[in-house]
Amino acid sequence: MTAVRLKRIAAMAGALVISAGVLAACGGSSSDSSMITVNGSEPETGLITTTTNENGGGRIVDRLFTGLYYYDADGNPKPAMVDKLDTTDNQNYTITIKKGWKFTDGTEVKARNFVDAWNFGAYTPNAQKQQSFFAPIQGYDDVSSENPTVKTMSGLKVVDDYTFTVALKNPAIDFKLGLGFTPFKPLPDVAFKDIKAFGENPVGNGPYKLQSWQHNVQATLVPNDTYPGENKAKNKGLIFKFYLDFDSAYSDLQSGNLDFLDTIPVSALRTYKQDLGDRAITKATAQNQTVDIPYTMPHFSGAEGVLRRQAISMAIDRKQITQNIFAGSRNPARDFTAKTLPGFNDNLPNSSNLDYNPTKAVQLWNQANAISPWSGNFVLASNYDGGHKEWIEAAANSIKNVLKIDAQPEAIATFSQLRQQVNARTIKTAFRAGWQGDYPSMLEFLEPIFVTGAGSNDTDYSNPAFDAKLREAEAQKTNEASYQLTGEAQSILLNDLPAIPMWDYVANGGEGVGVSAPMTWSGLGDFENFTKS
Repeated sequence: MTAVRLKRIAAMAGALVISAGVLAACGGSSSDSSMITVNGSEPETGLITTTTNENGGGRIVDRLFTGLYYYDADGNPKPAMVDKLDTTDNQNYTITIKKGWKFTDGTEVKARNFVDAWNFGAYTPNAQKQQSFFAPIQGYDDVSSENPTVKTMSGLKVVDDYTFTVALKNPAIDFKLGLGFTPFKPLPDVAFKDIKAFGENPVGNGPYKLQSWQHNVQATLVPNDTYPGENKAKNKGLIFKFYLDFDSAYSDLQSGNLDFLDTIPVSALRTYKQDLGDRAITKATAQNQTVDIPYTMPHFSGAEGVLRRQAISMAIDRKQITQNIFAGSRNPARDFTAKTLPGFNDNLPNSSNLDYNPTKAVQLWNQANAISPWSGNFVLASNYDGGHKEWIEAAANSIKNVLKIDAQPEAIATFSQLRQQVNARTIKTAFRAGWQGDYPSMLEFLEPIFVTGAGSNDTDYSNPAFDAKLREAEAQKTNEASYQLTGEAQSILLNDLPAIPMWDYVANGGEGVGVSAPMTWSGLGDFENFTKS
């Protein structure tokens, strides 16, 4: 979530929001010194489970809300609010939640808090970015239409205070696996009175609660002392410091003003292990990077567009970029997911479209010119606040040198500004994107981004054959059968290339002195288990 798109991949309770004018700076008081400072970025929207789909907000929201399950550092789902979940067919579920679990405003979490939150997220007039995650549920099509006449999904029923049922349209092999993910978490009654105000001062049921949010500076989270879950906070709180670039964050890490950094800047990739010693972190993670090309761009739709997308892909020397810029800490892409995920296959049909092949790239570009002569330039936009400047420029130069066209990078100041343009569909160029896993499933890397109408389908890609193949993969009873069909779906994507896969990640991070800050399977910190001596 994530960014990475995140989502994700990426609120809270009993929280006190302090105005920017009176909030102390990070580390500026004795109370802050015992808390753990970590890097982050300004959330794009309010801290709401059903709309937060990017990394900066997601890492905060997921500390403040707990769903039926939580995920451990290896991505395994662990029971949280779920007491019992019964299904015999991966389509019809009876879910019983634990009694006595409370939001931080003192109200008990009831079955209706899950059902109400999911219905709110799915209902089109509410414009929630995580809407498409509810698509498997019966009745979703009715509430998600352009002008819905009903507000609730027929597949959700409250049985009693602690039990609800879920009926899906079709069997879904990873529906249960995803029930710890952000949009499936409960919302309290107060959220629906004024959702915008709630997003600024949320009431949650997670291991932390929001103490303050100073926009564009930091957010401070403190432990929820009444939290009954197993994943309790082992520290005295988290301060998410919002950085515009990782170089500044790395300087703070080295000087003792930051306790955890999940992304070492490009400038330090060759030296950070020597700089940090045993405080350096290196871990293969489920994250990827893409170059997305909207179908509204001239020359990039229809048969011409397929040829140009393949040519652009073959004109980028991923191996050289990952070695020269990232010091080998990225793996050139072989699909649209990540090598660490179960079922990954690095030799799918059409994966050769990801090979650096200048000769074929020119041939494909010329074939496209025979359909419609190229005009204009190819612009690749990216935020420059997240360590992306160098590779964006290198990719643009590679395209320019191979295809002999005017290809150039475009800087957008912040990730939030980039996402606002993408979500509003005002962006007129190709742009960098990516995904950080929310739960360990290849389907979760595909459905939210490429299924027709999905919430993170930023290029507005639509291919009925791809959609049908993913539905077939979801309907399988064994993981092996699902992996095979997921690969067939990816082969369609590898031909169409609505996004150009670039690489997946080997995360490089660092801990502060006296800090234990394990990293999870997705590249985020295992924040609840951070400790500081």
